[in-house]
Amino acid sequence: MNERLYLSFWLNGYTEHNMLRHFEKALWCFPFSRLRGEAILRIHALEFAEPPILERLFERETTAQDLVEAAREFQHADCAYQLECWWDIWQLEQEWKLQPCRVIVTCFGPLFESEWGEQIQFEFGVHSQFLPAATDAGSMTALRSNIRSLLHLAEEIEERIPVSKRTLWSESGENLAEQLQNALGGLSPHRE
Repeated sequence: MNERLYLSFWLNGYTEHNMLRHFEKALWCFPFSRLRGEAILRIHALEFAEPPILERLFERETTAQDLVEAAREFQHADCAYQLECWWDIWQLEQEWKLQPCRVIVTCFGPLFESEWGEQIQFEFGVHSQFLPAATDAGSMTALRSNIRSLLHLAEEIEERIPVSKRTLWSESGENLAEQLQNALGGLSPHRE
């Protein structure tokens, strides 16, 4: 089953006044795709069921500062700031290739309800890009690289903003570390 993979952060001292500064710092850590550079910023008020109050396309040369400056006009505790962007990871089609993969980065205002109560969330797409199939020992190098990229991002964000807690989770709520351990246990001891 291909579930979506998320990385959530809870921050110390998070307020309406510093949320966009934290969002900007998290975006500076994110390795935007070199293969596909555009991004879409959407700002939602109250809940995601409402249409966005802003939806703007940004071209390749846009910085994290540019994105956050566009959001400042709508800086309210009951808004969520969602950036649809891309990063380059290994993906399997007929063979493993480094390709852009869609990521959604969301900064939740203190009064905008999020599923787990986090303030910043990354949605990385399907978790199969990080979990090896029990029959596919040949994919380990690519998947190891994807996992390293994910962990590097999490560690860098933790160094830049006041994180009190972080969680890597999938849609079912299952512990991804356990899923990874189970998947790796099913592979032969072949090393690449």
